[in-house]
Amino acid sequence: MKVAIISGSVYGTAEEVARHAETKLKAAGYQAWHAARATLQDLEGFAPQALLAVTSTTGMGELPDNLMPLYSSLRDSLPAAFRGLPGAVIALGDSSYGDTYCGGGEQLRELFAELGVREVQPMLQLDASETVTPETDAEPWLAKLAEALKG
Repeated sequence: MKVAIISGSVYGTAEEVARHAETKLKAAGYQAWHAARATLQDLEGFAPQALLAVTSTTGMGELPDNLMPLYSSLRDSLPAAFRGLPGAVIALGDSSYGDTYCGGGEQLRELFAELGVREVQPMLQLDASETVTPETDAEPWLAKLAEALKG
């Protein structure tokens, strides 16, 4: 199964988690692909059979700038190719920001719903105020995702 991993990061942490997810999914037997600044054409060219989004949250709960072009392209065109695909989201945030905590991840969950992507696992929230190793903290969730994609 081909799993496309898209990511949005300000300081590189979400990108590091995405690269780690790519490594773990490949080790689980998936053909995983990650591009930090993927375009819609890149994504469609890979022809994914599943989607994973990894993003940090900026400002008032927004997506990072490097993910906005892809997010906008997907939202504007709503490609039918992604309808029905399994998907999941990993959100990074800081709970001290209250209502905007993991807001970027929530935006991607909403976009996936609009695209018709089936959420196969609840969104993972990684709290910067509680962890210094988010990529390691994501491993149990990624193992469950690998199992969920098999079903």
